[in-house]
Amino acid sequence: MILASNSPRRKELLAGLGLDFEVRVVENIDESFPSDMSKQEVAQFIAVKKAEAYQVSENEILLTADTIVIVDNEILGKPKDAKDAARMLNLISGKTHQVITGVCLKSTKQVYQFSVCTNVSFKKLSKKEIDYYIAEYQPFDKAGAYGIQEWIGFIGVTKIEGSYFNVMGLPVQRIYEALVKEFDALDQ
Repeated sequence: MILASNSPRRKELLAGLGLDFEVRVVENIDESFPSDMSKQEVAQFIAVKKAEAYQVSENEILLTADTIVIVDNEILGKPKDAKDAARMLNLISGKTHQVITGVCLKSTKQVYQFSVCTNVSFKKLSKKEIDYYIAEYQPFDKAGAYGIQEWIGFIGVTKIEGSYFNVMGLPVQRIYEALVKEFDALDQ
């Protein structure tokens, strides 16, 4: 198994499946997408685009993923800086948003792709809570400027519909199912 990500959360989640894997990362992959593409398709499109940048050998399965947040019909990626993070957190404050992770599994014989959507509702966050979270947690490597497994998730999330692990960045249950059913890759 090859994980094409430097994300510590993705490494932790994939390890939770009890799989042996190594990390390989190709730098500077173009993550652009057509402007007329449905927002719900973007994460899966980018995951496939990432997979296309890799070669796999016999007996290898590559896993690529991309996570986006959609609120008020706007895609939130990773914030550029503290001001951008505050803007994103203000956008999700008091609302329900979608977290979509696109996944691509690739072997020498096949490519299998899917996406998982989770609805996350947040309470109305105060400026003080947003400022504290940004200062203490530096959420600049997270889509939507937050990690559900961190302080802001503990105090802010009021409801979740779907996979919690998807919100962390990797829908491990669906990945496990795909490895078993599509790749016949696990002995369980």
